[in-house]
Amino acid sequence: MAKLSIIRKLFTSYKWKVTALVVCGVLIGGGGLFLYLLRAHTYLGDDPAACVNCHIMAPYYATWFHSSHSRDATCNDCHVPHENAVKKWTFKGMDGMKHVGAFLTKSEPQVIQAEAASSQVIMNNCIRCHTQLTNEFVDAGKIDYMMTLVGDGKACWDCHRDVPHGGKNSLSATPAALVPYPESPVPEWLQNLIKK
Repeated sequence: MAKLSIIRKLFTSYKWKVTALVVCGVLIGGGGLFLYLLRAHTYLGDDPAACVNCHIMAPYYATWFHSSHSRDATCNDCHVPHENAVKKWTFKGMDGMKHVGAFLTKSEPQVIQAEAASSQVIMNNCIRCHTQLTNEFVDAGKIDYMMTLVGDGKACWDCHRDVPHGGKNSLSATPAALVPYPESPVPEWLQNLIKK
């Protein structure tokens, strides 16, 4: 009983309330700043320029932009599942956080390769967009990516290797590409202060 009264007294004291309020404010403010610096709001849409928030995506944006797919497909059309909204946003969030982690720890590979889960999504989206072609003229629409792993067919990119990113698939492949890099989120007055 004595422990319970000490806990009640501790959690109802003015000092504890102020401390809890300050800690909550710091966590909310820090989280908000983190989301702002990551430009999290830009990822809520389908604008491919959002993918260039992370500089390692510049060559992939440039090669997509100059492909035939840029007329009709965005990054999300190929790289995010479209079965339902929950699956789409869960996949997009998890994949995005992997990219953020690699970027922040500077562990991004020179050449980005799709993981198995991403490959499955990409192939499903190839089949989804090219339904008539993949079901009426070839057998590609009758298999999925997991079947290709055990040799029961080919993935779309086994034949269409350069679609849509071309043969240039590394961070240094398109050094002079014009891509819509975002402006710095750091205010100009703070940049000037840091330079001094």
